[in-house]
Amino acid sequence: MLKKNVVITIDRLYGSGGRIMGQRLSEELGIPYYNEEILKMASEESAVGEQLFRLNDEKAGNNLFFRAIGGLKSSLDEPSLDDDITSPENLFRFQAKAIRQVAASQSCIIMGRCADFVLDAANQENLVKLFVYCDLSSCIRRVEEVDKVDAREALRRVNRISKERRDYYKYYTGKEWEDMANYDLPINTSALTVDEAMELVKKYLQLKGYLD
Repeated sequence: MLKKNVVITIDRLYGSGGRIMGQRLSEELGIPYYNEEILKMASEESAVGEQLFRLNDEKAGNNLFFRAIGGLKSSLDEPSLDDDITSPENLFRFQAKAIRQVAASQSCIIMGRCADFVLDAANQENLVKLFVYCDLSSCIRRVEEVDKVDAREALRRVNRISKERRDYYKYYTGKEWEDMANYDLPINTSALTVDEAMELVKKYLQLKGYLD
């Protein structure tokens, strides 16, 4: 039972089990889980089709300057309703706004989408930032099992999606996605089950006074 509000953000390597862990934590703690729901909220707020948000989801924008140096200075501004409303950068701002709104109103779990950075910048209280990762062979094995693909395709997906997330995080935050200093609790699931990883998170929440 939660003793006070907490917002948990989860960044994760593809194949690390982070998504499943987030869903299970949501159920056990009795708090909402936000993943693709953020895209739906941003679409409703902006009146831009949800499909456009999905096409740009967790992918860097196309501004070559910011791709080179990282850190879009205006990434946390209020979104524009002008001609650039559908630019990747503005779509990110709508998502950031949706993230701030859900975090301000309730305890919840938010997956990816630079939520840790967005909420840090907003001085969100009671914020716990997780990063879930594992070794390459463990990632491949999980992707084979969950996605029902062979090892070669699993490796391709792990490499492609991890690179997209790495570039996306750098583009909008200017930080390195896999720098563990960005997070409160990095969790290596190479030798842990989902249940064991969840126990680590719950123990951390207890130590910080969020959980009985």
